[in-house]
Amino acid sequence: MVIRLNFVSGVPAYLQIVEQVKVIAASGAYRPGEALPTIRALAEQVRLNRNTIAKAYSELEHQGIIETVTGRGCFLANTKSPLRAEAKRELLARDIDTAIVQAHHLQVPRAQFLGLVHQRLDEFEKRKNVAARLEPRSS
Repeated sequence: MVIRLNFVSGVPAYLQIVEQVKVIAASGAYRPGEALPTIRALAEQVRLNRNTIAKAYSELEHQGIIETVTGRGCFLANTKSPLRAEAKRELLARDIDTAIVQAHHLQVPRAQFLGLVHQRLDEFEKRKNVAARLEPRSS
């Protein structure tokens, strides 16, 4: 798991870790039950105090994103969790909000913005369908 921190963003490091683990969980990069790095290993990777990592893991556990097994470590929680769906929705909403603000600053009218969204979705679907046809089928 690769965590990148922005120390000039004004967002506390533990919250940046929480958000990035949520992204990793929502994206499917880690599977339910898969072990997260130990507190010590992640602290060394991102060069933070272990207490900061422990605080992030505690928050993730409180939100139902991870589970801690005493003596074994922290693991990604079950995918059926409603918090996982909520985390996906929050992540997507944040990116949509950013695009809306950008469109506002660029003075793009609502209809033009929505038209662009539909155009990009159509293009994505085309590429996805082409990739699916090119994928070798297993027999």
